[in-house]
Amino acid sequence: MKALVQHEYGWPTDVLRLADVPEPVPGDTEVLVRVRAAAVNAADWHLVRGLPLVMRGTGSGLRRPRRGRVGSDAAGTVEAVGRAVTRVSPGDEVVAWGAGALAEAMVVGQDDVVLRPEGLDPVAAAAVPLAGTTALQGLRDEGAVGEGTRVLVTGSSGGVGTFAVQLAVAAGATVTASCGTPNVDLVRGLGAHHVLDHTRDDVPGAGPYDVVLHLAGPTSLRAMSRALTPTGVLVVASGDGGRWLGPLPVVLRAAVSSLVSSRRAGFFLARTTREDVQLLVERAAEGSLRPVVSRTFDLSRAAEAVAHVAAGHPGGKVVVTT
Repeated sequence: MKALVQHEYGWPTDVLRLADVPEPVPGDTEVLVRVRAAAVNAADWHLVRGLPLVMRGTGSGLRRPRRGRVGSDAAGTVEAVGRAVTRVSPGDEVVAWGAGALAEAMVVGQDDVVLRPEGLDPVAAAAVPLAGTTALQGLRDEGAVGEGTRVLVTGSSGGVGTFAVQLAVAAGATVTASCGTPNVDLVRGLGAHHVLDHTRDDVPGAGPYDVVLHLAGPTSLRAMSRALTPTGVLVVASGDGGRWLGPLPVVLRAAVSSLVSSRRAGFFLARTTREDVQLLVERAAEGSLRPVVSRTFDLSRAAEAVAHVAAGHPGGKVVVTT
């Protein structure tokens, strides 16, 4: 089968190639999924480039990538299951997450797959798992966003941001969202009450905010912290930062400052769970949540798709189809 593979760190179009690899065989509790669509996440290009460098010492491989396959989120058809699998059966249409989604097929554990609801096409479904759960958990679990909460979402036009704006509005929050000029209308169309163009407007804006979900953009953490209410929460879910440590130094300074303040600040990594993905795909199928897909690429151009995401912040998600 064809799969996107990587043997060294670097720019996606330099180090990624489509190659013939053996088709994976599911273990006892695993599921073989024939991929129809796979999303590209910001985490993918960070792993491909091996940046920030501290990441290489935490399991991704010091000199070269330990995992030679790329991608995590997919939608497709169950082709085979292990003998202990009870959640899905061959022929089921599913949403899955695991290693090596940018391929014709992938193997995932049975706990890393949910049924794809009728009415939700594979391209939209593939966009949901990591981006959707990051937005949901950042708002719900870290920020306790609910009716009347005042929320700022930075990087609101990206893959996570487009979900976050919609989920915060649906929770009853008053949402201010920042993005670049080309995506102002997109974000406004997702329901944001106030949209700031970070190239022209003052961000974080007037405030005060109960929650700031920082996903991307040039605004300093100090400025965002100052825009919080006295008991506000700054949730940092951005991997941007310096070449060596990424956002870690700034996040640590924010966390230390929160020790002497009633405001809270911290870095957040989502954990993709069956319950949350099921909730999100059901809402997407019924139309109350819209996965925003800005561009699709064929699998033969998967390296270009990763490079496209690495080069900037496309509006919404980029999805590769097979």
